[in-house]
Amino acid sequence: MGHKNQTSSSDFILLGLFSVSKTSLVFFSFIFIIFVMAVTENTLMILLIHRDSRLHTPMYFLLSHLSFMDILHISNIVPKMLTNFLSGSQTISFVGCGFQIFLSLILLGGECLLLAAMSYDRYVAICHPLRYPILVDDYVSVLMAGGAWLIGTLNSIVHTAYVLHFPFCGSRAIDHFFCEIPAMLKLSCVDTSCYERGVYVSGIIFLLIPFSMISASYVQILLTVLQMKSSEARKKSFSTCSFHMIVVIMYYGPFIFTYMRPKSYHTPGQDKFLAIFYTILTPSLNPVIYSFRNKDVLRAMKNIFKSSCLHKK
Repeated sequence: MGHKNQTSSSDFILLGLFSVSKTSLVFFSFIFIIFVMAVTENTLMILLIHRDSRLHTPMYFLLSHLSFMDILHISNIVPKMLTNFLSGSQTISFVGCGFQIFLSLILLGGECLLLAAMSYDRYVAICHPLRYPILVDDYVSVLMAGGAWLIGTLNSIVHTAYVLHFPFCGSRAIDHFFCEIPAMLKLSCVDTSCYERGVYVSGIIFLLIPFSMISASYVQILLTVLQMKSSEARKKSFSTCSFHMIVVIMYYGPFIFTYMRPKSYHTPGQDKFLAIFYTILTPSLNPVIYSFRNKDVLRAMKNIFKSSCLHKK
């Protein structure tokens, strides 16, 4: 009877990130604050880029897409996790779970490609400044952003269709805070090793190749920076590159470790901890690292605040 009760519904059960306790309430508040910060920061970034004509450059165009991806990504996961915690319900419908997987894979894959495009933009701007207007014009930036969305979507369609096609014969309890492929594969009662090889190939395309491109770009940037005569310019470039690489490692490192290991090596606690980095933390850090430390962005913020104050008067 218990087995029948578990499988009679098509709904899944998300075991979540934390149980109901005083400690969990503190953690819940922390996650909620990060969510609000991430959405606010990224929305502000998009508005600044849209309103200030001086930010209408390929670099900020790519940043606006990164911010939009981050808003969608964290909004796809955190609200459901928080409402489940508050309501005490842990269920998510089959369609809801499928949508989470679909949107999550679009945004995870698209962001990997977009970060590589942004590193290329910085490489050309610093290492080949005179050729920048030719190598990275508006058409190229639209092509890079559009390609990230399109390739991410195509990849997501294939993986979502495959994962939802697998039969789930036993427990439908996903030991995670959202529907993620490695956690769902553990519930399948058929051999998924062939599909796991496909995930590994996708990992090479979306994770290892972009990460290698980003690393190579920043190595070239640092070599160029070392040849600069101005010590202030060197210090500024080193600071910018180091912060960028920290965020990139925080995003790609856990992502690679999660998706490029065999199913048998996964543990729920480890997977949930790693997923926090690329689903919750980096969306809140990206605007700060890539944008709000930039003089052009700070100037744009000041101008908007001034104009809004004058408008009120």
